[in-house]
Amino acid sequence: MTQADFVVVANRLPVDRVADADASGEPWRRSPGGLVTALEPVMRKASGAWVGWPGQADLDVEPFEFEGTFLVPVALSAEDVENYYEGFSNDTIWPLYHDVIAAPRFKRQWWEAYVSVNQRFADAAAEAAAPNAIVWVQDYQLQLVPKLLREARPDVTIGYFHHIPFPAYGLYSQLPWRRQVLEGLLGADVIGFQRVADAGNFARAVRRQLRYETKASGITVPDAAGGTRMALAKAFPISIDADSYIELAQRPEIQARAAEIRESLGNPKKILLGVDRLDYTKGIRHRLKAFGELLEDGHISVDDVTLVQVASPSRERVEAYVQLRDEIELTVGRINGDYDTMDHTAIRYLHQAYPREEMVALFLAADVMLVTALRDGMNLVAKEYVASRVDNRGVLVLSEFAGAADELGSAIRINPHDIDGLKDAIMRAIEMPGAEQGRRMRALRRRVREHDVEDWSQDFLDALAAFHNGPTAVSS
Repeated sequence: MTQADFVVVANRLPVDRVADADASGEPWRRSPGGLVTALEPVMRKASGAWVGWPGQADLDVEPFEFEGTFLVPVALSAEDVENYYEGFSNDTIWPLYHDVIAAPRFKRQWWEAYVSVNQRFADAAAEAAAPNAIVWVQDYQLQLVPKLLREARPDVTIGYFHHIPFPAYGLYSQLPWRRQVLEGLLGADVIGFQRVADAGNFARAVRRQLRYETKASGITVPDAAGGTRMALAKAFPISIDADSYIELAQRPEIQARAAEIRESLGNPKKILLGVDRLDYTKGIRHRLKAFGELLEDGHISVDDVTLVQVASPSRERVEAYVQLRDEIELTVGRINGDYDTMDHTAIRYLHQAYPREEMVALFLAADVMLVTALRDGMNLVAKEYVASRVDNRGVLVLSEFAGAADELGSAIRINPHDIDGLKDAIMRAIEMPGAEQGRRMRALRRRVREHDVEDWSQDFLDALAAFHNGPTAVSS
């Protein structure tokens, strides 16, 4: 098998299976995700390999090359998907790491599947990595891989990036397998988090559970030879490919589509926009409650203000998500039933995903972007909205519990649990003068352009390269 000097290990491959291959017969197409975009230039330069699941249960595919990257599929059975992915990853770790907004479930068979699948990913990575390679493991589905990989291949340099929050110790300590997960993560040389607070929570968990010494961003970890080595745990906030959003927002056809969207909504004075996966962490219920109360109080009218809520389908076989969809759709129906007129609708609810071009048109059409996450690792939608506003207009209302709040200081910050405060923030955004919008948006756009996704991957890989060249070169 081909071995690479740079290997990415992620739950999913950077491609999607094409149901009906086109005339060229190409059975795969590139995934649209931000991680794929971020790592594409690195993968091309390094002739790298990417280890991941091809996205369908019981699909066994041989390794293959796609657009200059060597792809190494890891097959998962339907039972693996149910227990490792839907079970432990998304019904145990996801709710636990998002402040227990929904109750996590701790099932031993899920854990056993998680261990087994993580071992398979580690084995595939060990086989794909050339001698002294750099391996970068991505996210919460693969928290055990760094240690398993280090045991198999002590020659490689290992990075791990955690895309979601890492919880406070009082919550994390509920996990029955808390020590094993910490030890798994500490197999990496560099462990990256979205926020300084997440890195701090991880270091506290390591001190409390494993009694390892932590100093600044460094953690002293016992090694296989009976000595110790240093691991670096710090924040590397992720970003977006800002230039691609700017380019789209400047296209005449996208701007025309934005005007068309406003027209189709009855040309209200203000359009509010929410764009989320349908997930209980996103605060969609809080947003709808605040909007409904503003209508009820008479502060806004359906003739003047419309809320567009895009809620893309997510984890539709997990019970908590089924219940959430029912609750949100019931709330939308009730508000629309109470306030719609023949000419205007209160909430345009869209339970579907859209291509990037349509999303940029929506961003341009929206006067106010509502990001009301109850807990979010970063929230890239906030950055996408800002990058798209080439007119330096629009207002971002941003939850302080989203990682983006650490960087986007010119947004209107809110506590989404405070419904009265959220209502005040929405009114402030609706009524904000153009000059103030311009000042705030220019500052937001400067931040997003100066720190884009390429900077993020480069910052992380620079830290990893320092370990690759010898840990003495690393400073915290």
